[in-house]
Amino acid sequence: MSTPSGTEPTVVVHPDADVLAAAAAARLLSSLADAQARKGHASVVLTGGGTGIAVLEHVRRSPARDAVDWSRLDVYWGDERFVPAADDDRNEKQARAALLDHVPIDESRVHPMAASDGAFGDDPDAAASAYADVLAASARSASTATGAVRVPSFDVLLLGLGGEGHTASIFPASPAARENTATVVAVRDCPKPPPTRLSLTLPAIRAAEEVWLLTAGEAKADAVALALAGADEVSLPVAGAKGKRRTVWLIDRAAAAKVQPTR
Repeated sequence: MSTPSGTEPTVVVHPDADVLAAAAAARLLSSLADAQARKGHASVVLTGGGTGIAVLEHVRRSPARDAVDWSRLDVYWGDERFVPAADDDRNEKQARAALLDHVPIDESRVHPMAASDGAFGDDPDAAASAYADVLAASARSASTATGAVRVPSFDVLLLGLGGEGHTASIFPASPAARENTATVVAVRDCPKPPPTRLSLTLPAIRAAEEVWLLTAGEAKADAVALALAGADEVSLPVAGAKGKRRTVWLIDRAAAAKVQPTR
C-alpha cells in the first residue's frame, strides 16, 4: 500500500514487526550513504521504543553497515527520558547498546540530551534549553537553519508513536503539542512513565528533510489511521510530524489494519 509522492506521505506496509525493522534498517543505511555521497556527511535523529531500537540492531547486523562512513555521521535524538545516565530507560543507552558502541563513530558528532544527573542537574528546562543551543549551533555551522527554527536540516528523523497518538514525547493536548516557537521542551507529567522527558517540538521535527514514522501492532492502528486521515496535531501530535521533502510511514499489517485505501 502506498500513497502518491510529493506532499502526501508515503505508506509502506510490511508483513510483521521484524520484517519492518529489517527493511527500515536497509532503507536507513541507503539514505545515509546517499546523503554522504551528495554532500560528504549525513545526520540522523534517533528514536527509542521497541521498533526504533530493533531498527538499530538490524543496522548493526547488516552486511551493508559499512556503506555508511560512521565518522561523518551526526547523531541526535528526538526525545529522551529525563532519568540518570545509567538508567536502562535512557534512549541514548539503548541506542549505544544496539548500534553506536559497535561502529567507528566520532563521539564529537554524537549529541545526546542531558541526563537528570548530568551537567544541569535535575532541571529539565535547563537541559531542554541547552539542547536547543546544541541544535542552533549545529545549524549555524552547517548553514542549514530555516527561518526561526534554528535546528539542522536533518537528513532522516526517525519517530515512533503511541496508541493515543503521541510522538517523540509530545502527548495529546499537552503544552508541547501547542508549542510553535521553541525547538526543544521539557515535558512533565507524561501519562506513561517516566513522567519527565525532553523532546523536540513539532516545528523542529518539520525541519527535517525526511521524517520516518515506524510502528507495529494492532494497538497503533487507530492512531495510524487518524493521522493519515488528517487529524489535528494538538489532539493527535503524530499527525503533525512531517518532513520538508518527504514523510514515510513504515508500518506492519496490524498497524495498517484501519487505514483507508487510496484511490
